[in-house]
Amino acid sequence: MQYQGEIESILYTLGDEGISLKNLAAILGIHVSALRQLLAELTEFYESHDGGLTLIHHHDTYQLATKPKFAPILHQYFSEHQPTSLSQAALETMAIVAYKQPVTRIEIDQIRGVHSSGALQTLVARQMIQETGRKEVAGRPILYGTTDYFLNYFGLDSLDELPELTEFNAGQYDASGNLDLFFKDRQPETTEEEELIDETDTD
Repeated sequence: MQYQGEIESILYTLGDEGISLKNLAAILGIHVSALRQLLAELTEFYESHDGGLTLIHHHDTYQLATKPKFAPILHQYFSEHQPTSLSQAALETMAIVAYKQPVTRIEIDQIRGVHSSGALQTLVARQMIQETGRKEVAGRPILYGTTDYFLNYFGLDSLDELPELTEFNAGQYDASGNLDLFFKDRQPETTEEEELIDETDTD
């Protein structure tokens, strides 16, 4: 199918953000009506084959997604293979969502300076963030916000307990110079030597 590779490449790269029919037509250099027909043919192609992908759209925003029938096996995989920690990219993205929500992927990308589609997908899979609606602008991009699981994970009762950014100081940067936005007041670990000194003092 003409333009199939181009369309799939663009939709795959944009992930769950999708792209509007108008913007996709402009990128491909074809008329909107012609693109609409191509997308209809591509949708039919996906539905008539046994592959795992499908094309979905909300109003005139199109996304490449996995077919609903494969949801159980994907859920099983992610529940069994979740990493024990989050990558730096995921932590940065989660911090932006926490403090800026509701926020779109494009807004997150602008803050981080790099694409965040992968990090967002990871955080959604880990149930740290969720879709909260769509922004009423051209293309109606997805808005993201934190979940109740996010609050439980960090021991927060509400988002009001997130520390103010002005409260952070130089001691709350990690070894790589990155600000730990989820830093909490922690008691320094006591060494064995300090414990012996304390016991001596109380004798």
